[in-house]
Amino acid sequence: MSKDERRKVDENSKDEQLEYYRTDNRGKKMTTNQGVRISEDEHSLKAGTRGPTLMEDFHFREKITHFDHERIPERVVHARGFGAHGHFQVYEPMTKYTKAKFLQDPSVKTPVFVRFSTVAGSRGSGDTVRDVRGFAVKFYTEEGNYDLVGNNIPVFFIQDAIKFPDLVHAFKPEPHNEIPQASTAHDTFWDFVANNQETAHMIMWAMSDRAIPRSYRMMEGFGVHTFRFVNDKGKARFVKFHWKPVLGVHSLVWDEAQKIAGKDPDFHRRDLWEAIERGDGAEYELGVQMIDEEDEFKFDFDILDPTKLWPEEMIPVRIIGKMTLNRNQDNVFAETEQAAFHPGNVVPGIDFTNDPLLQGRLFSYTDTQLIRLGSPNFHEIPINRPVCPFHNNQYDGYHRMTINTGPVAYHKNSLQQNDPAPASEEEGGYIHYQEKVEGRKIRRRSDSFKDHFSQAKLFWNSMSPVEKEHIVSAFRFEVGKVKSKDVRKQVVEMFNKVDRKLAKQMAAGVGVKPPEKDESSKVTLKSPALSQENTRKSPLTRTVAILAEDGFNHSEVIRVLTAFLKAGLVPDVISSHLGAVRGDNGKEIEAGNTLQTADSVLYDAVYIPGGKDSIERLKKQKAALDFINEAFSHFKAIGAASEGVDLLTSAAGIRALSEPGIVTAASGDALDAFSKELIEAVGMHRHWERTV
Repeated sequence: MSKDERRKVDENSKDEQLEYYRTDNRGKKMTTNQGVRISEDEHSLKAGTRGPTLMEDFHFREKITHFDHERIPERVVHARGFGAHGHFQVYEPMTKYTKAKFLQDPSVKTPVFVRFSTVAGSRGSGDTVRDVRGFAVKFYTEEGNYDLVGNNIPVFFIQDAIKFPDLVHAFKPEPHNEIPQASTAHDTFWDFVANNQETAHMIMWAMSDRAIPRSYRMMEGFGVHTFRFVNDKGKARFVKFHWKPVLGVHSLVWDEAQKIAGKDPDFHRRDLWEAIERGDGAEYELGVQMIDEEDEFKFDFDILDPTKLWPEEMIPVRIIGKMTLNRNQDNVFAETEQAAFHPGNVVPGIDFTNDPLLQGRLFSYTDTQLIRLGSPNFHEIPINRPVCPFHNNQYDGYHRMTINTGPVAYHKNSLQQNDPAPASEEEGGYIHYQEKVEGRKIRRRSDSFKDHFSQAKLFWNSMSPVEKEHIVSAFRFEVGKVKSKDVRKQVVEMFNKVDRKLAKQMAAGVGVKPPEKDESSKVTLKSPALSQENTRKSPLTRTVAILAEDGFNHSEVIRVLTAFLKAGLVPDVISSHLGAVRGDNGKEIEAGNTLQTADSVLYDAVYIPGGKDSIERLKKQKAALDFINEAFSHFKAIGAASEGVDLLTSAAGIRALSEPGIVTAASGDALDAFSKELIEAVGMHRHWERTV
């Protein structure tokens, strides 16, 4: 395939392929699925107007049968998901490291489909629960589909895939009463943790703010496992994959996350959908960490252990490309629900390692798709279909789309001249890396996998004081929900092996005595890259609630709104009613939400414009005062101008205008400086030094 031909394999190629399957029923006549036109769709065929329905009513049977079967089994894990389309472009040729073609030409846009998800909850659970988030990317490359199936946390709970059923059974609702949904705050999960201490590092991440992201657009993604890059000379390097969000890594606070789950359980999917619809989309840079094969054993951790990360300060992340998500799904079921990901879907230049968790996933994912999608032909569903041609002698099965011709369904053969024939390496055939493997058959893990606490301590050391405080609170909430005092005691004793101070703070909150002996890990290293305090900060796409009633200062609002929009903020006017809100000069703006349909937890910041009549009306509404107070307690930026300052100080009870993240303007003359300062405060995400 020439370079020009390769360029045709861009994001439009997948769109064109899907176009055949898209349908629009406007102006069309109703038919059965066989194409027969239907004359009546209100009444089934009966023997008389009051008689029984007849078996021969083929339209009724088809319609009901399809309805009865229109739900497929949800995924056991990652059931609640949401996806988007886009493209990936590499920044520079990676020829030195891998022969994967989609990583060679910066001018080529490789189409992608990404599915984000929670892990523990069912399809009907909330988006903002404390949980790991799935981050699965399907690259539709000219060499076939490549799936990078990862999470927003770089490590995992267990080291060997044989433990995966045990882990999932532990964190799912307890089987005797099917409680609790989408939560690990119960006995069986923490009993599993305490008795499988390889979970220590992952639990530290899960109890951190990483488990309650602000947005899919503001969370990292990781391939989790160690893979291999292989170049065209056959040289291999170990590699880990990272997705770095352009907007930085930001999280909710726990109180906020719980309230959003009730106010808007679709918060994350709505955020992604609306961002793409208004043209903002989502961007992530792809980074790789690489280790030469000869350096495999030079570290104090096993690089194949999925409960370990490679510290970025030790093995730097090299940024090699960018993924842009810019098109929403046409149909969530047809695309997100039927998307079949598999870490075993690789292309030449990307290979596997002996990570025992990865090895198990290479079996499990195919097995899962067979039961969910009902057939080995799930690759023919449009969302899973590669953009390049595919040829083999695999025939038949449920839902077969391909119409195979000729008498031959086997290899080798002479009747069809052994066609399709295997491709050589020079012709793009996938050649597995020839790793030398020796050893006795044994059910045991390497001794190099036995250290469960050093990196858990590294993570703890790397957190800011606020992040540590949040981790302690998360432990107290989760373990505090455990009924068994013995399990609570075991958990505290386990994390005493991470850090003594952490264990003592946990113990004080969950009703058990702190361990007498200090067994803290002796690790003193820090990794600044692990703290969200060191992330990128930007006001782009941040949402601002504007509280206004009739009589607001119209000229002020227009000036501030103009500055907001120029800075990339997303403002929303909130009033006591939808529709037109009249300003002090008689001009109107549109309220997009009311104090009954909106809540401060759904926004990043609050702006209270002046206008005497507007402020007097807001003072009389408890919902408005609660809105401001809650935003303050969640450390968000709040701006108030002229009379709005009075509402902020006297009515809402904000103790001091000097509090971090509180921006005020006494008059319209200072609006430009006010807008600039408020925009900067919004871009900081939170103001943790505030006294609340």
